[in-house]
Amino acid sequence: MNCATPNATDPRLATDLCGVRLRTPILTASGTCGYGPEYADVLDYRRLGGFTTKSVTLRERPGNNPERIVEVRAGMLNAIGLANVGMDRFMVEKLPFIRTMPTAVFVNVAGHSMDDYVRVAETLDGADGLAGIELNVSCPNVSDGLMFGTDARLLRELVAAVRGVTRRGKLIVKLTPNVTDICDLARAAIDGGADALSMINTYVGMAIDTQNWKPMLANVTGGLSGPAIRPLALYLIHRVYRGVAREAKIPIIGMGGIQSTRDAIEFFLVGASAVAVGTALFIDPTLPVKIADGLCEYLESKNLQSVSELIGQVKLPA
Repeated sequence: MNCATPNATDPRLATDLCGVRLRTPILTASGTCGYGPEYADVLDYRRLGGFTTKSVTLRERPGNNPERIVEVRAGMLNAIGLANVGMDRFMVEKLPFIRTMPTAVFVNVAGHSMDDYVRVAETLDGADGLAGIELNVSCPNVSDGLMFGTDARLLRELVAAVRGVTRRGKLIVKLTPNVTDICDLARAAIDGGADALSMINTYVGMAIDTQNWKPMLANVTGGLSGPAIRPLALYLIHRVYRGVAREAKIPIIGMGGIQSTRDAIEFFLVGASAVAVGTALFIDPTLPVKIADGLCEYLESKNLQSVSELIGQVKLPA
């Protein structure tokens, strides 16, 4: 059964994400779809819940030297290094297309310093056509990529500073799993004024070429994504939902190795309000639409009227 026409989706999939109305709870993850035009010929944005751009920084970045991507068993390592066009070029070259996209668009924002984040966020908040920003404090592929994301005090200060200039759009904070207690960072982000959390970003990992005994990435380490991290992502979302987000009524966008409708449902059951597909898009760029169709069929089979009936409903032992 196909639960949608090319121009509409089943109303049972409609999701409210911190005040932003999404057609479905399925988004793209930052860093995997460029700025929109790259997937426009293969992914029907009319049937997508939301689109998250790759990172935008204050100044243009070339990224790390190659090799920057390595396929590993059950996933991939990337050390792209936040390569992007910079804020000025984004506003001129990328934003016009984004404004035509028939879905909610969030811009992933990264920076070297608090001032960098604030300046980019303030500029974007003044632009029409954006639903909000996703604060990237969790990239493991640049020298200062985890500075804010691993220190609760710094993270709270950063989010509060960005919150002060983000008035029109929603503020999502993307958390790293590369910490001792992710709940501490989730609390810091919420205390700073986050409207939502997205989690998780990639794990730090490495791969070795056994023929020449050298790292396969020029950066030595990179971020591990794909199905290998899905059980880890589920566990951390489960912890943050029950320990922090549920009481604070802050939604979570879950991500980490999602490849199917079943994967997405697991994330809803442990507490995610929406999910994002990333690495799997390199295999099948139409996957978010297929997952939405499968989710519609699942709701039908369970006689459920809304995805919200799944959120946090995992049945734990007494």
